[in-house]
Amino acid sequence: MKTARQVGAEVFRQFDTQRNYVASILEKLLPQTQERQRATDLVLGTIRNRSAIDRVITTFSGRPVERIPTELLNIIRLAGYELVYCPETPEYSVVNEAVENAKAVSGKKQTAFVNAVLRQITRHISNRSAQLSQADLASTLPQTAVSYCEFDSKFLPDPDASPADYLTAAFSLPKWLITDWLSEYGLEDTRQICFASNRRPSIYVRPNTLKITAQELAEHFRRADIDHEIVPEVEMIRIKSPQDVTQVAGFAQGLFTVQDITASRAGRVCWAHLGGDGGQSPLHILDLCAAPGTKTTQLAELTGDSAKIIATDIDAERLQKVKENVDRLGIKSVGIVEYEKLSKNSQSGILNSKFDAVLLDVPCSNTGVLARRVESRYRLRQKTIAELAKTQAELLQKAAALVKPGGKICYSTCSIQRAENNELVRQFLAKNADFNLRSEELRLPSAEQFDHDGGYAAILVKKS
Repeated sequence: MKTARQVGAEVFRQFDTQRNYVASILEKLLPQTQERQRATDLVLGTIRNRSAIDRVITTFSGRPVERIPTELLNIIRLAGYELVYCPETPEYSVVNEAVENAKAVSGKKQTAFVNAVLRQITRHISNRSAQLSQADLASTLPQTAVSYCEFDSKFLPDPDASPADYLTAAFSLPKWLITDWLSEYGLEDTRQICFASNRRPSIYVRPNTLKITAQELAEHFRRADIDHEIVPEVEMIRIKSPQDVTQVAGFAQGLFTVQDITASRAGRVCWAHLGGDGGQSPLHILDLCAAPGTKTTQLAELTGDSAKIIATDIDAERLQKVKENVDRLGIKSVGIVEYEKLSKNSQSGILNSKFDAVLLDVPCSNTGVLARRVESRYRLRQKTIAELAKTQAELLQKAAALVKPGGKICYSTCSIQRAENNELVRQFLAKNADFNLRSEELRLPSAEQFDHDGGYAAILVKKS
């Protein structure tokens, strides 16, 4: 079996921020180690903070990262992440294993180089866990909202003179995105978004209410010795001890689904406007962008598995994930249909009647879930937002044609950008006088006690 650091180095040997997703590589390599959660944290934490780590390497080693061979750089980045963001790990352990891992991919000279770079970094760290109230922000990198890694010299932009430059450097986020947030939300909220975007996200699960209540699931976890707590008001549970949730007792039996608090909000808002106040369940619901089925199955549970729900997605491979989740949870009310069969020329009969509701969780920029979609910060470009908004508007028009008079569209994103949310909805309303806005809600990501992602949900009603 390999160590977590060895697996991390191998993940980065195969990973490209622009071409593939790290989760699929991790899934393939994690069976090679008994330290699965630690390996996952090392990889995801390094990607979230990569630009800041590169700044540390360049500043304190005197060698620009572009001039370091890729395999050595990956090992140094992993070690740099631990030195800066994992103060509980001994320095000697981090450096020694990085040197050993370098031996496996390079010669003696390169191994000595890795050792020299990491020793230089450790020499310039004056406090691996400084408190916020005592920190000089220009010489520290934030670990959490209250703790920082402090260096012996200023190497970050002045946060007072240039907040955008400072936040960009400290949190490894695109400057155009930081500038947009500052304009929309102000400095303090933007700082909180940055912390939330770089946090280690908590694991939340939604009980499958067709089989078990939140209280019963909590008792099930207690008996299985799984550290947990119920989240007030939303009937969800946070698993406090990091672990592979698919291996948690009850997952295979379909007792719960992994879902963030904010993501669950969209489904609950949708149900509240469809009959969640005690009215009759809607007869016919379409989930137009269903994969991987988290919101689809939530609606099935909320409706008591009595509504007729059609789930489709343009990505046929990901649509298979919907079937897997539906089968695991024991849901009967969801029918899975290939996207092409929803065309107007469909012979399947699906469009012979309109839907009572269309759930439209559109593809988006992921700016509300950057802590989980760790590659997004390096792929996202400003022009991408406009391109995505065009696709979202097209999908919203498609949903408008599929909902019956008096029916509802639940439009949701995991973005916090205006162009994908309230601006797009208002443009839709301006073009579609037969729709009204019933409600909308934007939640910014948070790193507070019950941390959560960001996202947007709106209910649009077609006039009778």
